[in-house]
Amino acid sequence: MATEHIVQAYDDELSHLTTTILQMGGLVESQVSAAMEAIKTRDSAEAEKIISKDREIDALEAAVERQVMKMLALRQPMADDLRAIICALRISGDLERMGDLAANIAKRTIALASLTELPALPGLNSMTRLVQVMVKESLDAYVDGNDLKALQVWRNDEKVDEIYNSLFRELLTYMFEDPSRITPCTHLLFAAKNLERIADHATNVCEVIHYIATGEREMGDRPKADTTPLLVPEE
Repeated sequence: MATEHIVQAYDDELSHLTTTILQMGGLVESQVSAAMEAIKTRDSAEAEKIISKDREIDALEAAVERQVMKMLALRQPMADDLRAIICALRISGDLERMGDLAANIAKRTIALASLTELPALPGLNSMTRLVQVMVKESLDAYVDGNDLKALQVWRNDEKVDEIYNSLFRELLTYMFEDPSRITPCTHLLFAAKNLERIADHATNVCEVIHYIATGEREMGDRPKADTTPLLVPEE
């Protein structure tokens, strides 16, 4: 997205659009991190803040939409510029959804706050770290226009699926062994699924980056591990 134009204002508008996307991305990164820390500590007060802050991400998505519509109307972009501007809109949609999913995790924290015991799940910590890296590096790839980095992030989605499937089986085992754990394990299962979906949206962002860089919509078959059927509906 480093193309220079005769009209300086046009470059300024493109730069402003990228800046707004990065503001969204920074908020999403902090929301995901805070949501997973809150669920670990069962901090319902922090969870409430996370839910409330989701409105800021929504407002930035609306700002991106306004910027895109203005540029389409006034600049009539073509070729690479048109692709980059439309793709910014798509990326903002994925970021907004990531914010929603982080807020959903926070809602599970509130439900878990009154419970006295949760199973230790080291896999959930590993999954959290991997997803946080995917979100950050997908945004880095967007700023740099780095298709190779986007591909590396894209491939990590399979690892997230594998960890999620392992967590799914582990939580089911806890529930079968002790029915009193059904409620907390169900909430943790929802949280893990939301985290897995955040990784999916980071993967979407990488596919958009690939399209911006190459004009090709497909990166190949998405690397997905066999997914365990979810016994509860997705949020």
